[in-house]
Amino acid sequence: MNLFQFCNGIIVWLVELVNNLWYWLGDVLPWYFGDFFTGIGDFAGSHGHIVVMTIVLESLMVIIVALINVLNFIWLDRKLSGRIFDFYGPYYVGYRIGGWLQNLADGMKLFVKEIIVPAKADKLGFLLAPVIFVGSSFLILATIPLSPNFGIATNESGEFVTAGVLFAFAAFAIAPFSILLAGWSSNNKFTLIGGMRSAAQMMSYEIPLLLTVASVVLLAGSFSFVGIVDAQHDIWFAIPLFIGLVVFLVCIAAEVEVTPFDLPEAEAELVEGWTTEYSGMRFGLFMMTSYLRGYAGGALATALFLGGWQGPSLIPDEIWFLIKAYTVFVVIEWMRWSLPRVRVDQILELGWKRLLPLAVLNLLIAATFKTMGWFSG
Repeated sequence: MNLFQFCNGIIVWLVELVNNLWYWLGDVLPWYFGDFFTGIGDFAGSHGHIVVMTIVLESLMVIIVALINVLNFIWLDRKLSGRIFDFYGPYYVGYRIGGWLQNLADGMKLFVKEIIVPAKADKLGFLLAPVIFVGSSFLILATIPLSPNFGIATNESGEFVTAGVLFAFAAFAIAPFSILLAGWSSNNKFTLIGGMRSAAQMMSYEIPLLLTVASVVLLAGSFSFVGIVDAQHDIWFAIPLFIGLVVFLVCIAAEVEVTPFDLPEAEAELVEGWTTEYSGMRFGLFMMTSYLRGYAGGALATALFLGGWQGPSLIPDEIWFLIKAYTVFVVIEWMRWSLPRVRVDQILELGWKRLLPLAVLNLLIAATFKTMGWFSG
């Protein structure tokens, strides 16, 4: 049973339950009320809207799973940074389970804090920036299945978005514009500089990122995540395209803005970068989304290079997928706490003069393998 069939069964059961309630009310109430409830029951009994409600329910389930993983990523980041800096706590909330509940406590604290809008800020842009940033990040996860049976499907056969890779990276590319909008609309010189830095950095690293994705699509012969994972049944793409995997991980770190690519929000120079003027839960949403994009980056690397959910049958496919995604996140965080921050010109030079040629070389390697018939797709 896939996720669509599971959600469809729940929706059908709920609709039948509500129908019985409406028809019962139509029978026991006077005629001028009974006709109304009977009409509602007839409308609810139609099957045209059940598919829509099913897709909404499975989308909600995917979002809940993503948020749980984001909380795990925040907890894992804190534990890793604590071990690297030889700091072991304390995390007072939930200390018996390693301080995991501290994430919820911090979220509740931000939720009750006052949201302040600068007097001279562009209020529309100031409001829309976090909405676009968070919404585009959730759109990425809408196309990445954790297994052939767990993802947002459109029918009972479990078919996902055919061009899921294109859709995912199109949503990934929206973030620089929302960050630039946040920096500009805040009417603060620090936020504007941070927004400009972020836009320049992300756009510089998206080109080699997309070239590595193009090499994977070339070998797999498909834009679907399921097709790409199936093409890695014999060998993961991380082996023939090892250069592409390294370039991909570096570009993902730059997209997520972790050290050494955290110049857009360098605290020592720009206070908090493009998020300086944001407070309360809006700031919390920005922080949450940075980990959400880290989770999306790990999931993309897993699906494109690490065989996706393929692994020994003793463990469910979804667990295998998450183990690989968490491993990618640990590697990125290890790099974050091990490397120093570099200058803006060095970051751009790394993207244009080092990663871009390597991405082109990786694409040529993929084309060579494909031409020689080593990967049938």
